[in-house]
Order: sequence, then C-alpha cells, then structure tokens
Amino acid sequence: MIVLVDLLLMLVDLTGSILSAILQTFLRPRLKCIDGELCLITGAGGALGRLFALEFAKEGAHLVLWDCNAAANEQTARLVRELGVRVHTYTVDLSKRQSIYETANRVRTEVGHVSILVNNAGVVAGRRLLDCPDELLERTLLVNCHALFWMTKAFLPRMKEQNHGHIVTVASALGLFSTACVEDYCASKFGAVGFHESLTHELIAEDLNGIKTTLVCPYIVDTGMFAGCEIRKELRSIIPPLEPLYTVQQSMKAILAEQQMICIPRLMYIPFLARALLPWEANVATYRFMGGDKCMLPFIKNIEMKTSNGHTKLC
Repeated sequence: MIVLVDLLLMLVDLTGSILSAILQTFLRPRLKCIDGELCLITGAGGALGRLFALEFAKEGAHLVLWDCNAAANEQTARLVRELGVRVHTYTVDLSKRQSIYETANRVRTEVGHVSILVNNAGVVAGRRLLDCPDELLERTLLVNCHALFWMTKAFLPRMKEQNHGHIVTVASALGLFSTACVEDYCASKFGAVGFHESLTHELIAEDLNGIKTTLVCPYIVDTGMFAGCEIRKELRSIIPPLEPLYTVQQSMKAILAEQQMICIPRLMYIPFLARALLPWEANVATYRFMGGDKCMLPFIKNIEMKTSNGHTKLC
C-alpha cells in the first residue's frame, strides 16, 4: 500500500515538474538577486570567463577571478573594476590539485567565503588520439573534469554550513553526445556532466535546498577554441557557432532563475534525446548526414599547423 501511495506522489511530482518546465519556457521566470554575493569564476581570462565576470558584476556580485594566464586575468579584472565592483585575481593552474587547494585557502583568508562557484575553465588537446601526447590528454581531463571535484571540495563545505550557494558547471553539448576525433574533450565533458548530476542528487538527498546547481551545455561557441570546426555547409546557417555574449546571457538567465540545466541552443536537446532513444546505427547515420562525423578534422588540421609553426600554448 505504501508503495502505491509513493508511486502516486511520484506521478504527481512528475506531472508538476513537466508543467512547470513548460510554463517556464513561455513565461519569464523570476530571477534571484545576487547583489553582494562572492562569485568565483575559473578561466576568467578567456572569452566566456570574461563575459561571465562582466555579467555577474552587472548583477552586483563581488568577484574572485582565477586563470592560469595572469595578464588575461588582469585584463578581465580591469574591465570589471570599471563597473565599480570589488574584484580579486589569482593565477592558478587547475591541472594541479594542490594549487587549487592552496589558492582556495588564500581566497578564504584574503577575501571571504565563496557563495557562487562558476566552473568555466576548459581546454582541448586538438589532436587525434594516437597522435596526441599523453600529457595533453591528461591535461584535458584534469582541467575539464578532475578540477571540478577539487573546486567543489574546496568551497562546498561552507555552502553546506550555511545551506546557501550556487554551483555552476559549464560543460558542453559534447558532454551529452559525442563526435569523432576529440576523445579527450568528450570524455572530460561527459565526466563533468556526470559529476554535476551526481552532486545535484546528493544535495537534494541531504535536503540542502538552499544550494542550487546549474549545468550549462552549449553547442560550439565562437571563441576560437574550436576554430575550423564545421558541419555540413547546407546546415551551417541553421546551427551556426554560438556568439559568446549570447551564450553567457542565456546561461545567466538560467543561473538567476535557478534552472537546473540549459542546452544552448534548444536544438541541442534533440540529439541528446536521440542518443538515448534511437539505435546506435541511426545516430551514426544522422551524424554522417549532418557532417558531424568529420566536423573536427579542419579544427585538428588548424591545431597541427599552429603546432608546426610553434604558436600553440597550454594556457
């Protein structure tokens, strides 16, 4: 009898969740105020990180900016300070666990306790698997996935004490479905999605309803990270690379609305569902039609040319 009651309650919750999601699609959700919150953004010297910093600053949050490129990070800080926001910068290598923990201790001592954590930093090797040095493969997994564990272990305890906080994971559509020749990136982003979802379930199970999480899964963003990547030319106008500002603005709406997950654009929900529902061969046929099976080859060729000219850099 208890099982039947629980089943009925689950169906009610399920129906309510679906209806709520539909309503939020058409109605403007209520956005929370983050004025005065302390927000830490990793990869703040990059294109998306800089835009996230500016958007959070406009909302009144104080900022802690992490990046391995000190000059780029300081440039972001200068732009943020022009908005009248308090900002602190730290040079951190996210591939090194001890560097994360030591810098996190400095932040707590010098600035205060972080209440919004935006795990934005990401890298990609840009080499085919058998041509890629092991160190580059490991770096992709360390920065894109392992660092999420270390960042969360560093800052979640205080959020739990206060039952207040927000953890944002900037993953990728390639953490929901895969493509060829970027095994390191896909593996790291699948790991990021799995980590984020499991963490969210843990917080819910512990009734820590004051700690929110948001998973961001964008299509390829036009930051230069995947320069050269292209799908079938007839479809490029339908699914073009995303503008960085649009990506960040859509992400911010989801964060401030405390939305658990957002795919950008919404078309990315289709291949995500197709991967789960269709046979493997059907997905392969779709990828081939769209040019997804070879879309990364021009990107890899660009990386090879830069490497041969000595222009590549890890950070």
